[in-house]
Amino acid sequence: MNGEGDKLMRKVLGGCVSFVTLMLVPVLAFAQTEIRVFVGGAVTEPVKEAGAAFTRGSGKGNTFVYVSDTTGALQKRLVAGEKADLVVLAGPGMDALQKQNLVVAASRVDLARALIGVAVRAGAPSPDLSTPDTFKAALLKARSVSYVNPAVGGTSGTYFEGLLQRMGIADAMKPKIVYRTQGSEVADAVAKGEAELGISFTSELQPDRGVKVAGTLPAAIQLPTIYVAAITTAAGSGDTARAFLRTLTGPEWRAALTKVGLEPLAATR
Repeated sequence: MNGEGDKLMRKVLGGCVSFVTLMLVPVLAFAQTEIRVFVGGAVTEPVKEAGAAFTRGSGKGNTFVYVSDTTGALQKRLVAGEKADLVVLAGPGMDALQKQNLVVAASRVDLARALIGVAVRAGAPSPDLSTPDTFKAALLKARSVSYVNPAVGGTSGTYFEGLLQRMGIADAMKPKIVYRTQGSEVADAVAKGEAELGISFTSELQPDRGVKVAGTLPAAIQLPTIYVAAITTAAGSGDTARAFLRTLTGPEWRAALTKVGLEPLAATR
């Protein structure tokens, strides 16, 4: 073949490759399903673990995008029009979203129960949490106490600040408070020595190796919180989100919940 023929053949082949590439782009884009999950801090770690397992087992190019924040902050983002496919947050927050028709009521399922715990720096002695009175004494004795700022809509922080009022020690505790915006940041403050005690859901404290969960609040002043999942009414990947929700109610997820101190509630499927 002469030089002109070679050039012509290369142009033809190049055009074919470009055409095939263009044809494949939408196919590849379709295969890559993005699932956007709004998740409360107390259940973020096990939800991410479940997402990784779902991606491995589905054999599809699923990509999870997690937005982890307080229940109150996630509510505000959805109300403001931000999109998500699945939400996992505290029950009262889900109630509000359901009333606003932002989630599919029929998809709602209770996943886990969370308890508020107390963290100290790894290696430090644990306070006495046996009764409300001993816990109150531990708070008054502590140099500093960190918890989630109620202003950001955190369930545990809002409850704990009200508890200080009910215990009659809010004014005494005010100079000791180290506010943070999420439970994981509370754990970090304790690990770094910025706070002597950290108060948040045990599932947010436990993953931090720099802290030790001394225990949970005494039963008489505890706030058992149910975390709930539901598909949003604006879900762009609803079918995939529903399949993932089935993973969150299956036996493989129960171990992930137990590992971080959460009590599984959903029946296995």
